[in-house]
Amino acid sequence: MAKASWMEREKKKRETVKKYAALRAELKAKRDYAGLSKLPRNASPTRVTNRCAESGRRHGYMRKFACSRMVFRESALNGLIPGVTKASW
Repeated sequence: MAKASWMEREKKKRETVKKYAALRAELKAKRDYAGLSKLPRNASPTRVTNRCAESGRRHGYMRKFACSRMVFRESALNGLIPGVTKASW
């Protein structure tokens, strides 16, 4: 489980990105790179990392299911993810 402070930091980054999204788009359209550089660093969408909603883990993250590989495996084995079954041949 990731530290709560890391998860809160990511949440704060997402809010900052959302807050400045319109202004960033406007500045990019004008090609005002000086204005873009004056925005907060966390206003850039590339600063946000994907994290598992349950464990907070960022490595082994599966975009399609929005969780880490370990949480995915547990959920799939417990039948919590529809359409996912364990392979057998």
